Amino acid sequence: MRSVRFVLPVVLMSVSTVAFAQSVAQCDAQCDAQSIVHYVAQSVTRSVLRSVVQSAVQSVAQSDAHKMDAPKTPVVSDAQKSFDQLKTLAGTWQGSVKATPSDPEIDNAKLAITLRVTSRGNALVHEMQEAGTPLDSTKYDHPVTMLYLDGDKLNLIHYCDAGNRPHMVARPSAEGKRVEFDFADLSGGNEYGHMYHAVFTIIDADHHTEDWTYMMPGDKPMQVRMDLKRAQ
Repeated sequence: MRSVRFVLPVVLMSVSTVAFAQSVAQCDAQCDAQSIVHYVAQSVTRSVLRSVVQSAVQSVAQSDAHKMDAPKTPVVSDAQKSFDQLKTLAGTWQGSVKATPSDPEIDNAKLAITLRVTSRGNALVHEMQEAGTPLDSTKYDHPVTMLYLDGDKLNLIHYCDAGNRPHMVARPSAEGKRVEFDFADLSGGNEYGHMYHAVFTIIDADHHTEDWTYMMPGDKPMQVRMDLKRAQ
């Protein structure tokens, strides 16, 4: 700042000298001293204003250039946060099931669930089956669910043993520990009903719950809760 205060008077003196010389050159012998002073004052004022405006324009341009060059913090969408949280569930899980309304064939059944990240981190595969059963599609259910991002939406497609593929979309959730999916559309037939709603709730690194709602024929919902612990 001291250098600026020192330079400014020198600049003004130089501008005044130049303006005075110009005024003398343009004024004939009949010009009186008052006219010369008035002309010089106007010239100095115009010169100073031009200098101030030019400096201001340069300062704004440099400031804008600095803002453009500054690194930008990437914005992480709620969908990305939820997807990242769900990917922490990768692994094998075991647990029991509770149906609402109660169903003796479902209640307390033992499940084995596997989640794995695939496609270079762009998809999460969820596989479900009855614990202790082989992968025999002719005798046992083995539904597969795919989760993936599409823009700012987290999508779920459930490849159901009922022969259809319900599509759901996650609700926005900045916290990400609870991810809720709402029904969007259905591919395939609906003769036996279809999966309609899903909620993943992360309790800790080794414990999470899943709530799945199945829409029975006649639009009668049945909800099952899976209380799952990470297999050791």
